[in-house]
Formats: sequence, C-alpha cells, structure tokens
Amino acid sequence: MTTAIYLEHGARKTFACAVDWPGWCRVAQGDDAAIALLASYAERYAAVAAEAAFAFPHASASDDVVGDLEVVEHVRGSGATDFGAPDAIPDVDRQPWDATTARRHADLLAASWRIFDRVVASAPAELRKGPRGGGRDRDEIAEHVAESERSYARQLGVRYTPTGFAEPGAPAAMREDLYGVLRDSRTADPLNGTRGWPPRYAARRLAWHVLDHAWEIEDKSN
Repeated sequence: MTTAIYLEHGARKTFACAVDWPGWCRVAQGDDAAIALLASYAERYAAVAAEAAFAFPHASASDDVVGDLEVVEHVRGSGATDFGAPDAIPDVDRQPWDATTARRHADLLAASWRIFDRVVASAPAELRKGPRGGGRDRDEIAEHVAESERSYARQLGVRYTPTGFAEPGAPAAMREDLYGVLRDSRTADPLNGTRGWPPRYAARRLAWHVLDHAWEIEDKSN
C-alpha cells in the first residue's frame, strides 16, 4: 500500500505533505530530506488517526515508511515555504470531493484539535527555549494558534472579529463552525468564493498548523 504525497518547492526548502492525511506535513532542505522527515513523523501522526478512529497504514515503527510514500505532484512554493509554512494549493486539492471524504478530513482536523488541547493542558507553562517558535512559552503558542485559526477561518467564509473572538467560548465555537463547513462541503470548489481555500487544502493547512505547534510544545516540554 502506498501513501500519496506532494512536494511543495521553495527556493531553499521543500514541504512534503500527505494528500489524504491532513496535518501530516514536514519541511526540510531538499526533497529527500523532506520525505525522510515526513516519514519520521508517521508514528506521531498515527495518534491523530487513532483519535479519529481511522486505520493508519504507518502505525508501526518498523514500517518502511519512506518506501511507501509516492510523490504524485510537484508544486511551486513561495517565500512562505522557505519561512516554514505551506503556501501552495496543489492540483490534487481540486479533485472530486464527496460526503465521505469531507467527513473524514473534518474528523481528522477535529482529532488534531483535541490532541493539541491535551498537549497544552499537560505542558508546563514555561517551555525549553530554542530557535524553533521564537522562544514562545505554552500560553503564547496557544494564543498564536487560536489567532491564526481566526485568520484562516476567513478562507472558509467563517468570520469572527477580534472583539467577538475575545468572548468566552468564541474559539471553541469557531472550531465548531469550521468543522461544520468542512464536514458539509460537497465539492472541491473554494469555500469562500474564488479566492478561498478548497476544502481539502483548508483541512490540511489548519491541521498542519495545529499539529506543528502541538509537537513543538511536546518537544520543548522535555
């Protein structure tokens, strides 16, 4: 069994992203390094699949994950790619999208949120400092993730003002809105007019950001 991935190429860095497993994305310098890093995170991503009650093909540490990854597309990135954020929408994200696929991707995103919340709840307030994340501590990372999601939500037609977002329960309510939009989507068309994100890309981008920082907090808690 192979797992489809695509490569997003910046001038200096490459993102390797799984097509059907939103959030399983890693960036490194060069194609081979990006694929190898993606493979090395398979065991960590398996927890997301398990949380969503989906069978994950790379749950065993003994698997030859690199050998099972099949590159199905190359896409040109941007300065954001080199900065460390996926920024290009590949053609695979414009492929047919049905109710089953929509629910699956929405459920994997929701699983990513639950895992992030548990990681935050169990982490120390002060994290080990280092170059990754600009030296932010736990609560600063959590605030960054929430505010980024508020910005991302506009790509799906979900809008919260800064004032409204400061109200108790607003971040959780926004996640419910995002989950509902993705779950109920029935085409691969952008979710907010011609300039919005296709649902597959939206689920991947949201889940990537949540998991990237969940894993960062885990790594800096030790």
